[in-house]
Amino acid sequence: MSFRREKLTQPIYRWAKRAMPPISDTEQKAIDAGTVWWDGELFTGNPDWAKLLAMPPARLSPDEQAFMDGPVNQLCAMIDEWKMVWEDRDLPPDVWTFLREKKFFGMVIPKEYGGLGFSNTAHSEVVRKVSSCSVVAGVTVMVPNSLGPGELMLHFGTQAQRDHWLPRLADGREIPCFGLTSAEAGSDAAAMTDSGIVEYGEHEGERVLGIRLNFSKRYITLGPVATVMGLAFKMFDPENHLGKGTELGITVALLPTATPGVSHGDRHIPQFTFFQNGPLYGKDVFIPLDWVLGGPDRVGEGWTMLMTALAAGRGISLPSQSAASAAICARTTGAYARVRTQFNVPIGMFEGIQQPLADIAANAYQIDAARRLTVAALDEGHRPSVISAIMKAHATYRMRESIERSMDIHGGKAIIDGPNNYLGQQYKSVPIGITVEGANILTRNLMIFGQGAIRAHPYMLKELLALSDKDEARGLKDFDTHFWAHVGHALKNAGRTFVRGWTGGLAAPAPKGAAFTSHWRQLSRYSSAFALIADLSLLTLGGALKRKEMISARLGDILSELYLLGATLKRFEVEGRPEADKPLVEFIMQKGYNRMGLAFNGVLDNLPSRWAAALTRALAFPLGVPYQEPADELTSEVAAILMRPSSQRDRLTPDIYLGEGRAEHPVKDLELAFELVSAVAPIEKRMREAKQRDPVRARDEGLITEAEFTQLAEAKAAVDKVVAVDSFPMHDVSPIAGQHDRRKGDASGERREAAE
Repeated sequence: MSFRREKLTQPIYRWAKRAMPPISDTEQKAIDAGTVWWDGELFTGNPDWAKLLAMPPARLSPDEQAFMDGPVNQLCAMIDEWKMVWEDRDLPPDVWTFLREKKFFGMVIPKEYGGLGFSNTAHSEVVRKVSSCSVVAGVTVMVPNSLGPGELMLHFGTQAQRDHWLPRLADGREIPCFGLTSAEAGSDAAAMTDSGIVEYGEHEGERVLGIRLNFSKRYITLGPVATVMGLAFKMFDPENHLGKGTELGITVALLPTATPGVSHGDRHIPQFTFFQNGPLYGKDVFIPLDWVLGGPDRVGEGWTMLMTALAAGRGISLPSQSAASAAICARTTGAYARVRTQFNVPIGMFEGIQQPLADIAANAYQIDAARRLTVAALDEGHRPSVISAIMKAHATYRMRESIERSMDIHGGKAIIDGPNNYLGQQYKSVPIGITVEGANILTRNLMIFGQGAIRAHPYMLKELLALSDKDEARGLKDFDTHFWAHVGHALKNAGRTFVRGWTGGLAAPAPKGAAFTSHWRQLSRYSSAFALIADLSLLTLGGALKRKEMISARLGDILSELYLLGATLKRFEVEGRPEADKPLVEFIMQKGYNRMGLAFNGVLDNLPSRWAAALTRALAFPLGVPYQEPADELTSEVAAILMRPSSQRDRLTPDIYLGEGRAEHPVKDLELAFELVSAVAPIEKRMREAKQRDPVRARDEGLITEAEFTQLAEAKAAVDKVVAVDSFPMHDVSPIAGQHDRRKGDASGERREAAE
């Protein structure tokens, strides 16, 4: 044994084994799922930004673009969101038929099985466009193509299972769902009590070895209409029929919902959005062993399957829905702030409105930038679970921010429900996106940094595996190798952090030839500071960092901002560095630095080891952590983007449904009013300068022409239509409205009698 290993490494190894808990089987499976991608670069403290810029952007193929231009637009034109929610409480039958016929449920299924064989980019674009039209339709399209039997089967199914099920899923003969959540197990899937016992039973008239299932699942999207379900359960083999022990772990099986013993519960109503959702139950359901996804050889691999497949739901579906909501908010709120006036000026001219408007514009740009980058990575074959967790949490957080700010600006227009309210359903759906596919509280506090620190750190996983090795001699040898490599890496990064911190980022690297050099340098500076504080937090807290969820969440926030800001700068490059977008990008970067600054301060103020906090401040932030907000002038400039017709506004809110193909649609009305108001702006300016506000007098005085008078009248009529809100007869709203009518009649009679 070498001197270093015996005298230096061995005591550290003994201490670390006590300080760091062994990796559990569940944690190991979560760590093994997915791949490390750009998150690994960020954890090094010295990301190679040139790699990010060299990555090909997300693109649609001709077939995919044709699908967007054809069936997707047709689908959007078929949907009346208000009628669906208020009257039908479901997608109408012709829409369900259209979804099946056009293979919306088979987008990710390869063509050889009858599917569309679309890329992750196309999957994302379709979900985004449909979600901009209807939350219900978006969810209905999303689920079969993300965490569902189709995708799981592509990765883990046997050839026989694929041959049987994939064609049926592709053409809509089968509607899939996935049963994971139960009353006892939400975010903690390992706590599920749904069970499967290996035993002999009868199947199709024969006695075979199979599984006796008992389960109670809830919150299952498409559950009420599903004909086939993927089911996650804990599998036990008390008599060891399979020779693998008695506790076999979480397993996934695929079974028709018509299987004896399976029953559909009554529907759930998620925030009055009315996509199909409900419980599924199973009592003494017997299935053959070959119904296990992947066959008997895949018994006990359910957790790995779930963690691997979840990257798609988190990286594609919910970010796509969030991008749709953010774009709709930007498009409609900017237009409304321009056409709605108070005190004879557009409300968007008030600085109190410009602040939230700028945030809405920034969110629309940044969510879509990160979405496009993430799906491009998925198309390259990466399955980055940490990046997907970042996307799920922060895309939905920013969606919530955009919708709340849009509601504030619209005021009563967005509060009153009815067919003319284009924001109400988006607002109602916010808690759903925040909660599903891993609640954001759990994702932010435990997963982003907690999983990232182990999975994406250049040395941490290797060290933990060495510490968990039951062969201590081999474990010590491996630990010695990886620990001292980690020390060398940490010292090198500390030197980088010192140089970059004390020069304010001027000495930090930036990709050659890229715009916004100063921002690339700042990201390099913050990345090295992040790697430093991450290492010191892991060193000083060890396994206790799991319980320091607020510190872990802030570290995750820093990691998330590094990814989101890098995606923002990449989008600017991909789109050809449009000069008009520079203020918007500048605003986003400054907001990101503000968030990172607050997160850094939060970690450094609360880190139990004060020497580690002091060292980080001295090396990385000698003048204090900067976290200033964007200047008011920049904020107003960004807000103005949303209030004027331009190619920039169109580029910021591309490929969303604006009422095309419908005779009546509230967003279509708003777009018309916006165009008309913008067109008459020069006429109104001329009238203001002449101190004449009355169009009739202005026409009579020759200040404006008859044609201009007509333009003004058309613009006013369009604005009046947009500003109007819905109202309903009492009998249409309330089943007990007649009682109010009787009371009113009685009261009127009493008043007449009193008057007489």
